Amino acid sequence: MYTPALFREQDRDELHKLIRETRLAVLVCNGPDGLPAISNLPLLFDPEDGPNGSLLGHVARANPHWKVLSACNNAIAIFMGPDAYITPSWYPTKQVHHKHVPTWNYETVHAVCTVEIFDDSARLHDAVARLTTRHEAVRADPWTMDQAPADFIEAQIRAIVGIKLMITELRGKRKLSQNRVPEDQHAVRNALSASNDAVDNAVAGSMTRLQQKP
Repeated sequence: MYTPALFREQDRDELHKLIRETRLAVLVCNGPDGLPAISNLPLLFDPEDGPNGSLLGHVARANPHWKVLSACNNAIAIFMGPDAYITPSWYPTKQVHHKHVPTWNYETVHAVCTVEIFDDSARLHDAVARLTTRHEAVRADPWTMDQAPADFIEAQIRAIVGIKLMITELRGKRKLSQNRVPEDQHAVRNALSASNDAVDNAVAGSMTRLQQKP
């Protein structure tokens, strides 16, 4: 990932926050044909597991990606945060010199990992239960695995393969108009805050937090 120093994020709290808030990650590793092998999947983050934390998830047993992961033993999990198009029209300095072009603001974390594949039934059951608990927690009436017939759940468990990723390095990037003068930064933030798009609003919130950091 190309990360100029101005956009590089090394604050572990910020990196962990973005990982937790990303509901669907992109898992990538080198494929045998020279092309990346890619899966989109939810991953459960445990910052206390190992020196850099770990990620837990699963894929369908029919998905060949797990065999590729097992063979290459290394992968990158990509956590993409909110993003927004930035028009030059928002910059007050545009009226001065017009030396502006469109750009994009965004946040992302790339977790470099070693890979462990597992298919132990009890361990898979625990992984699915933990992922379910995390994503059902916001619901007034959370669904739990015991609401489905036990034999049905066991059949579903047999159809998946577990993936545990031990994080060896976190690479963070927060491109939030840091390269603009303060008046342009404030104008972009205000425009995104006024947008009817919730994702634009989230980028504005990220800009506010960044500008408030000491």
